[in-house]
Amino acid sequence: MLMNTRLETLGSYPFTKLSRLLADVQPRANAAPILVSVGEPQHQPPALLAETVAAHADLWNRYPTILGTPELRDAAAAWLARRYSLPAGLITPEKHVLPVVGTKEGLFLAGLSAVPEAKNGRRPVVAMPNPFYLVYAGSAAMSGAEIVYLDATARTGFLPDLDALDEETLARTAVFFLCTPSNPQGAIAGLDYLKRVIGLARRYDFTLVIDECYAEIYDRTAAPPVGGLQACAALGGSLDNVLVFHSLSKRSSAAGLRSGFVAGDPKLIAGMVELRNYGGATTPLPLQAAAAALWRDEVHVETNRALYWRKIDVAESILGTRFGFYRPPGGFFLWLDVGDGEHAATVLWREAAVRTVPGAYFARPDARGENPGKRFLRVALVHDEATVAEALTRMARVL
Repeated sequence: MLMNTRLETLGSYPFTKLSRLLADVQPRANAAPILVSVGEPQHQPPALLAETVAAHADLWNRYPTILGTPELRDAAAAWLARRYSLPAGLITPEKHVLPVVGTKEGLFLAGLSAVPEAKNGRRPVVAMPNPFYLVYAGSAAMSGAEIVYLDATARTGFLPDLDALDEETLARTAVFFLCTPSNPQGAIAGLDYLKRVIGLARRYDFTLVIDECYAEIYDRTAAPPVGGLQACAALGGSLDNVLVFHSLSKRSSAAGLRSGFVAGDPKLIAGMVELRNYGGATTPLPLQAAAAALWRDEVHVETNRALYWRKIDVAESILGTRFGFYRPPGGFFLWLDVGDGEHAATVLWREAAVRTVPGAYFARPDARGENPGKRFLRVALVHDEATVAEALTRMARVL
């Protein structure tokens, strides 16, 4: 068959690899399996979602536009201004905001639309943290770029090491993906870090894509994460070279709604509109109405955040300081140091009926051939408190 040969560079998706790893492993534990492998929120979304969809049932027979409804763009822009204390006029709904069908689609298309055939006469580079969200690598691979993985370890505060980018690499960089709070480590980029990476994007003329989909899930011991648009405002107000992504999947426990948005540089937004006109999907109008309602409401977000706080408390009470446990400043994952993630994941499934993901599946080997995720397991705290407590108790016993 004739196929795009770039598909061969994608590699196996983490959950495909996990299925292969555990295919012949049968749990011995006389207990129901618990899956803490997938970061799918199990909290119920607010009733506001279903109520709003039902109230707009007359719109199911209409095609939604790529631009999204004015109401949704208005709600997203207003939320950004409130959440990040942005100066008036920095974000306008018409120029700076574009709804997407979940940030997964948007992030993938952002990479495709922002990578040229060549950068300064050479093959372009897409840089990203290591470990990383696999969509970043998929977008980079299908664009034909060279991928540069920047280790994000305890030594670097679990954020990409900007000092690892030399002049030659920066000159070829077309896109830099950054996730804050990071997945899986939960690290939050501070204002100075964001200002520095924005400065690099403008100096070397690349697109900075900041994935902020965990921005509303943060620990009680942490301040609300700062955002890329805040850093833009602090640097004088220009949005040049910057795109930020937000989603309702985690904020509102509405993963099935498939609704997020991208905001930032109007030139980059226009490029995404053009690409999505050809290959993008659109969220149905009743669902866009529900999304707008969710962005306007904060009560359910505070309730949701408190549920995660309590589960981190449970994890701390069970794990203490073992397995490298720390309270993640943001997000809802634990990044546990178990020595060998693949071995631990296999033993935990066999002996405890708890399904986790080896950290190596979210990372790539560095220049020394060492995978920075090899020692780790990613654990998603997405279930109710009792289920989380049961899973972690079994894990602690077996580990």
